[in-house]
Amino acid sequence: MKVPKGRHFQEQTKPMGNTYTQISIHAVFSVKGRENFITKEWRDELHSYIAGIIRDDAKSLAVGGWKDHVHVFYGLPPALSISDMMQKVKANSSRWINEKRLVKGKFQWQEGYGAFSYAKSQRDTVIKYIMSQEKHHKNKSFKAEYLDMLNKFEVEYNEKYLFEFYE
Repeated sequence: MKVPKGRHFQEQTKPMGNTYTQISIHAVFSVKGRENFITKEWRDELHSYIAGIIRDDAKSLAVGGWKDHVHVFYGLPPALSISDMMQKVKANSSRWINEKRLVKGKFQWQEGYGAFSYAKSQRDTVIKYIMSQEKHHKNKSFKAEYLDMLNKFEVEYNEKYLFEFYE
């Protein structure tokens, strides 16, 4: 699925010759505003749309999530920053949700995201994890999941700047 023309933040520059990378990024971001939960009726379509946004510049490996957050897993090309990718994904997907009027009022993502890197040998495990979010969240809240990820990767954080969590 292609993102409509004119919705790119910047043109990607081609990497230098003899530049080879294998960088797998798992990023997580959350919905802003309690009333704007992602519903089962359009969740899969949203995930497909986000995968299309990623495919414009990178290799989409998995997109999944639950009522209040999304996980994206992709191969990061060397000429693209994580922050540029996340800005593009969040801006275009929120615009798509608003244009389709899938929620009452204006849909927005919360500021920020979590991003974690994985080895290629870990890809299958991460993909299975992302694609089983519905099952996973029967037993664990998004807050518990996110804090576990931050702690597992030894990411220092200030609770003041974490997402607004809805339990």
